[in-house]
Amino acid sequence: MSVRFWDPDGTTFGIPTYPWRLAPDGLATRRQLRIRGLRPGGQDIAAQALRRRRRRGPLTAYLYRIDLALPVRPMTPARWAALAKANAARRRCPECHRDAGYVIPPTLGMCVTCAYPEEQRAA
Repeated sequence: MSVRFWDPDGTTFGIPTYPWRLAPDGLATRRQLRIRGLRPGGQDIAAQALRRRRRRGPLTAYLYRIDLALPVRPMTPARWAALAKANAARRRCPECHRDAGYVIPPTLGMCVTCAYPEEQRAA
């Protein structure tokens, strides 16, 4: 256990701070809330958990109170349609204007067929 990150009063770091995996019950990260079907719901960060890393600054996980968390908003048909439209736009190649059948990699900026035409002809 890293005693350096044990600050439940928040005198050193400004907010209550705990070592990684030693936060008290009743606090959870965003991902942990999401697994329970909850969201922070506009509440402020209640605490943080820090984990030491060798060559960089500490890894930080912000914690929220579970009792103040709200249920996740349900997906409406309009939100499903907007999500489908956004995903379809990520699949459309800007060069050949076809649906690639997969999300186009941002590193290429186009489908693989357009990015490497000579390799496609050889196959």
